[in-house]
Amino acid sequence: MILLSVDEIILEVARLKHFPPEIKSQIKLLDAGLPPTKDAGIFGASIPEEYCSLVLIPVPWELTTSYGKGTSLNPKKIISASHQLDLFDRHWGAVYKKGICMLPENERILELDKNLASDAAAVIRAVEEQLDIPTNSLEKVNQAGANVNTIVREISSKYLKQGKKVGVVGGDHSSPFGLISALASDREFGILQIDAHLDLRPAYEGFHWSHASIMSNVLEKIDNVSKIVSIGIRDYSEDEYRIASENPKVAVWFDDNLYIAKSQGKGWIDIVEKILRQLPSDVYISLDIDGLDPLNCPSTGTPVPGGFSFQEIIYLLDELKRSGKNIIGFDLCEVGVEESSEWDQNVAARLLYKLCGITLAD
Repeated sequence: MILLSVDEIILEVARLKHFPPEIKSQIKLLDAGLPPTKDAGIFGASIPEEYCSLVLIPVPWELTTSYGKGTSLNPKKIISASHQLDLFDRHWGAVYKKGICMLPENERILELDKNLASDAAAVIRAVEEQLDIPTNSLEKVNQAGANVNTIVREISSKYLKQGKKVGVVGGDHSSPFGLISALASDREFGILQIDAHLDLRPAYEGFHWSHASIMSNVLEKIDNVSKIVSIGIRDYSEDEYRIASENPKVAVWFDDNLYIAKSQGKGWIDIVEKILRQLPSDVYISLDIDGLDPLNCPSTGTPVPGGFSFQEIIYLLDELKRSGKNIIGFDLCEVGVEESSEWDQNVAARLLYKLCGITLAD
């Protein structure tokens, strides 16, 4: 049972009064536990952005992925899966009442992802077959990646200036660079990276804005990120290992070391406490779903054996908030697509709701 303080009750009543009648009717539907309409927005409500405390930016982008495809389709698919959730979180309450919306997909990003797919494929094929890389195609894809970053940064900045919280729903793991850049314009913060991969390649297959390069680009281009704490890592190159070992801004919790610690009797509760101790007071969460055990995300683009259980990540996120950290934003990326099942989106929708909950918690 959750006991709300007087201040929390006053704040919740004020929020509900702020909503117009059509939104209040949606909230009442969700309060009753009834299924939302099929055309409803994220988590079963269609709340205009002006009434939202948290704005989710969908980034349907995956040009540089070279193994499993489909993550660009996921923002819409996650909306559909989110309609199946029970929305009461016993730790953080009825999060949906605080106002969450997902914006429409940006037409320019959709256009770039579609129109340059053949150029990206030509570069990937040339690298894999050790042929001459088509320079023009590579330049177009790299420029497109920079354009996507600019678009996401501009959208993020717009809502951050309004005092709203912002999250990114990818797309591949290059998707959130614009949001991270926007957040860094006026503050220092750390990043909690949940991932199977270090993502510290300066470029991958020639692509500067690759999904495998997000943390390299953050380290190189965003000075106000003071720490990256990467957990669950189990797939990386020798160069990435060297970079992580030599850069004082990076702390890595390798998946095999976590397994050994737990096998020696160290509890997840104690391990989480040590992980959180490495983070500064302001924290951005970057959640690549392949950080979880592939049982939770079998269709992700680059699945790796090992990884976290769903409940381990839920506990980590709850403890991050309970520890007093200020969660300034987040992303959820690399969710795969299996046409015969919504399992990946089902797991992703629940992770997304938890991210929203801890970000909006008073």
